[in-house]
Amino acid sequence: PVAGRDIRSLDYGYCGAAPMPVEVFRNFEERTGIKILEGYGLTEGTCISSCNPPNGERRIGSIGLRLPGQLMKAVVLDDQGGYVGDCAADEEGVITISGPNVFSGYLSAEHDAGLWLDCGDGRRWLNTGDLGRQDADGYFWLTGRKKELIIRGGHNIDPQSIEEPLHQHPAVQLVAAVSRPDAHAGELPVAYVQLKPGFAVTEEELAEFARSNIGERAALPKHIRIIEEMPLTAVGKIFKPALKQLEIRDVIFAALSEAGLSPSEIKVVEIRGQGTTVGVTLADMKDESAARKVLGGFPYTFSIR
Repeated sequence: PVAGRDIRSLDYGYCGAAPMPVEVFRNFEERTGIKILEGYGLTEGTCISSCNPPNGERRIGSIGLRLPGQLMKAVVLDDQGGYVGDCAADEEGVITISGPNVFSGYLSAEHDAGLWLDCGDGRRWLNTGDLGRQDADGYFWLTGRKKELIIRGGHNIDPQSIEEPLHQHPAVQLVAAVSRPDAHAGELPVAYVQLKPGFAVTEEELAEFARSNIGERAALPKHIRIIEEMPLTAVGKIFKPALKQLEIRDVIFAALSEAGLSPSEIKVVEIRGQGTTVGVTLADMKDESAARKVLGGFPYTFSIR
């Protein structure tokens, strides 16, 4: 609420940490008359590397143009993390930055492993671990996080800080911690668990075990879900995107249901170079306007039929 308050000295709002839903943009600007600029940065890069221009074209969903005095680009890396080449326009790659704003490294040298990229130009490039693309006009778009961090209210959570303690439970065979979309915190941690053959334990018991063994309060899973079989890749690694899609589908179904809508189908897919896309099928297209308002509350592109 801004009624009765003088906010004329505020030129614009700056948003980072996670993509902002379209409806939040619209509501904020309607109520305050103030523009929001989405941007991107890391602590290691002095907190800001790109931003939508205050006096130029804003592209909602993008992280804007790189700041002057600092270089930023998307690059292709090989399986060992080595530089292969720069990405073409709209080609997905790893975002990397270079410039006087980039720090010189961590205090302990072992933490620098895989941090720096040699792009063959004599510069020191920081591997951000984030996936994205740069369009033909220079605007950057994030498409994923190679680091798999869960960002809860701006707080970075390493999935391993959840997975390793739960692995200590004698009944647990496999654990995967993923993010669940949340309207207030952005993301919440959720843990999927596959039990060892012949063992039995309830989700409530695992939640109690987590509270006793996970030291970081923000990392406590909002939900623990026991599943029959963990989704795996062809080489036997846990396929977390499938679990994240389950969470996105569940959250969107709940939001649509709360709005009195009954979707007959919800599809969540990852499109390379574009990120997460949601497709919703409605029984009656007279509900399209209400569905668009609900889906606009999530930072995903969507389609309705």
